[in-house]
Amino acid sequence: MGSVPKIVILGAGYGGILTAQSLQKELRHKEAEVTLVNRHDYHYITTHLHMPAAGTDSIEHARVPISRLIDEFKVDFIKSTVQAIKLEEKKVMLDQGSLDYDYLVLGLGGDPETFGIPGMLKNAFTIRSINSVRLIRDHISYQLAKYKNDNNPARLTFVVGGAGFTGIEFVAELADRLPQLCREYDIRPQDIKIINVEAAPTALPGFDTELVEYAMDVLKRKGVTFRIGIPIKECLADGVIIGEGEKIPTGMVVWTGGIRGNHLIEEAGFEVMRGRVKVDEYLRAPGYDHVYMIGDNSVFMNPEGRPYPPTAQIAMQQGVVCAKNIAAAIRGRELQKFKFSNKGTVASLGRGEAVAVVGGKKIKGWVAAQLKKMVDIRYLFIIGGIPLVLKKGRFF
Repeated sequence: MGSVPKIVILGAGYGGILTAQSLQKELRHKEAEVTLVNRHDYHYITTHLHMPAAGTDSIEHARVPISRLIDEFKVDFIKSTVQAIKLEEKKVMLDQGSLDYDYLVLGLGGDPETFGIPGMLKNAFTIRSINSVRLIRDHISYQLAKYKNDNNPARLTFVVGGAGFTGIEFVAELADRLPQLCREYDIRPQDIKIINVEAAPTALPGFDTELVEYAMDVLKRKGVTFRIGIPIKECLADGVIIGEGEKIPTGMVVWTGGIRGNHLIEEAGFEVMRGRVKVDEYLRAPGYDHVYMIGDNSVFMNPEGRPYPPTAQIAMQQGVVCAKNIAAAIRGRELQKFKFSNKGTVASLGRGEAVAVVGGKKIKGWVAAQLKKMVDIRYLFIIGGIPLVLKKGRFF
């Protein structure tokens, strides 16, 4: 290791941004060189993407320039796409050039998990980036416009695969948005179909049954049809095959059925579980004490021996502890064990509705919806202070 350790952070998601910001605070002047690499020059708020995807909010509310979030005198930012990770050489290959590192933080986010469903990658949309959100928003309007030309009823059927958090939150926003689009395109709202298909026996897996039923009742009143406990067997260009062979004709499928770790992780030679690496108690990759995994790239076990869901809040907490441990390693001090502190869970159900569990208490309706806004505002405050809250926060 050289006299000044080189720290490279790959990915500016929840975990990557918090790692970079925490290192700014942890490290002394010239104690290390920190470089953040991201394919875009902005950080996007993944848990907010379902809204601009449906067209109920601006894309600008979901992204923040990275230059606003880091101190350029303490963290170098490189806008580039990672091509490969060379573990034995301690080198990261970028689309232009390469970087050497002494400590590596992998927060590259994930790829869609299609569970091998034929045609899903080719024919379905996914809510995974600002660009994918643009495509979804525009394609919704395109389907309605095309319907006015060819009267194909399949264009008015929107299928969402997966009834986890992203799927539920997206169908809720879609149900709020489509009546307005129907007025714009002179289409009868009763001709619209929103179908949410889920292979698991329940929507919102892991949520309390009472809250799940409440959420489904709210969305049914908004016009959503649920097909729970029925898997999608194939995704076609003009529909989906579900269950025992039933075909649902549709001009648009949005897949929210899961995320696996970034393909670069497995390609680097790590032992993976659905593309993720099971990290040790200090968030390090097995066999590589200088490589840290966070967010969608990591698997961290709870006290019962089951993996924690890869949520935004765990990625944020991992980022902070990761930074502390890298600073401690540089100084030859004891590392801090990661312990996840669950602050609660909130799922939006569209305008004025949500369900939440906070401190063991079940909350639903308008109060839960305000809690969701508070969660979003809190995150903006954490990464950008009051100025960012005032610029990007949703208060009404």
